[in-house]
Amino acid sequence: MSNGEGNTFGGRLGRYVRVGRAVGGLAARAAGQRYLGLKVDRERDARQLKEALGGLKGPLMKVAQLLSTIPDALPKEYVAHLSELQSNAPAMGWPFVRRRMTAELGEGWEKKFRRFEHAAARAASLGQVHRAETSDGEALACKLQYPDMASAVEADLRQLKVIFRLYERYDRAISTENIHAEISERLREELDYAREAKHMRLYGRMLRNEKGVHVPEPVDALSTRRLLTMNWIEGRPISDFTEAPAEVRNALAHNMFRAWYVPFYEYGVIHGDPHLGNYTARDDRSINLLDFGCIRVFPPKFVEGVIDLYFALRDGEPDRAVKAYETWGFTDLRKPVVDTLNIWARYVYAPLMKDRAQAIQEDNSTRYGAEVAGKVHAELRKIGGVKPPREFVLMDRAAIGLGSVFMRLKAEINWYRMFHELIREFDAKALAKRQKEALAKAGL
Repeated sequence: MSNGEGNTFGGRLGRYVRVGRAVGGLAARAAGQRYLGLKVDRERDARQLKEALGGLKGPLMKVAQLLSTIPDALPKEYVAHLSELQSNAPAMGWPFVRRRMTAELGEGWEKKFRRFEHAAARAASLGQVHRAETSDGEALACKLQYPDMASAVEADLRQLKVIFRLYERYDRAISTENIHAEISERLREELDYAREAKHMRLYGRMLRNEKGVHVPEPVDALSTRRLLTMNWIEGRPISDFTEAPAEVRNALAHNMFRAWYVPFYEYGVIHGDPHLGNYTARDDRSINLLDFGCIRVFPPKFVEGVIDLYFALRDGEPDRAVKAYETWGFTDLRKPVVDTLNIWARYVYAPLMKDRAQAIQEDNSTRYGAEVAGKVHAELRKIGGVKPPREFVLMDRAAIGLGSVFMRLKAEINWYRMFHELIREFDAKALAKRQKEALAKAGL
């Protein structure tokens, strides 16, 4: 998207026309391949899709990022190009950066840094990151938001609502009302970099005893609501380690599991954006957790419901399962609805049921969750559909996104023991107290 396109009506219309053409053309060619045996150029199609989506600076690009985290949900050529959107979205040039930095830190802002790199080190959906140094040589990452993002995000959210409504006219298996509401609130929060700085401090506190996980620290004097400055932490993309020795891949998976689920089971907090661009790995097998815009805080009873459902499935207690779903916020829990929800739950909980090292998914398929999701979707259509509660949306996304990363790493570890170590002394009242204290110290 050029600097001038912005959030004008014509600009927005142009963006969606390009995306519509690209996606429509891809769908037509995919159908031709499947039903008519026509040959397609997937590499060309993948480039076109990336070009269409690359100019979007809002939720539609984030959908692309999520798709790219699910192995074989798309052809490998598509995944290769879409994954580039995670860390190589089109960056804005130096004149733009200079104006934006002046708007955030005032005239003479360059004097606050010993060095500020003109070219972006990383660009993503809402902003881009520049490397810099303090006057005493400390390495910094300066995350600068694109201009007019609040307007662009609102425009994209309206477009997303239209897409959801059209979808529900043809398929009522899943009500999208709460999904849209949850995405909307989280995206609006992501625009507030002052809030993200608080999230960063929260995670630094929650993970302070995890030697295998590193969290950057914000620099308040060089931050605003649209500029977030933090210390720079070195690391390599997780994708660099997919062919590493098994002990390296398993160590990375172990640290990722701890990074996501220690905060959830001990504080009721989860990082809701698990695509590959949001963490890097160090040579000592520890990981860097990055980007704290999409964070979800859950009531202690929700966390308790997650644990209750595990034991309900393990021990064959249907009433306990119903209670767990009610705790999450599901309604109209007729037996066919519960039976269908249990299909998905058994799949997600399966790696936690056996006390042995294993892959996150035992069959040979690399399409993590795709076949099960299809079966659940078909069953929901038969019984009249379901309305997922808002709190379920991000939890499900995080679980599947993280599971997909474990698939990419081909990790085989004892998920059962890691899970049971976290829930062994679970107490909802103790969690509530820890959560309240941690949020208060982070200023949330």
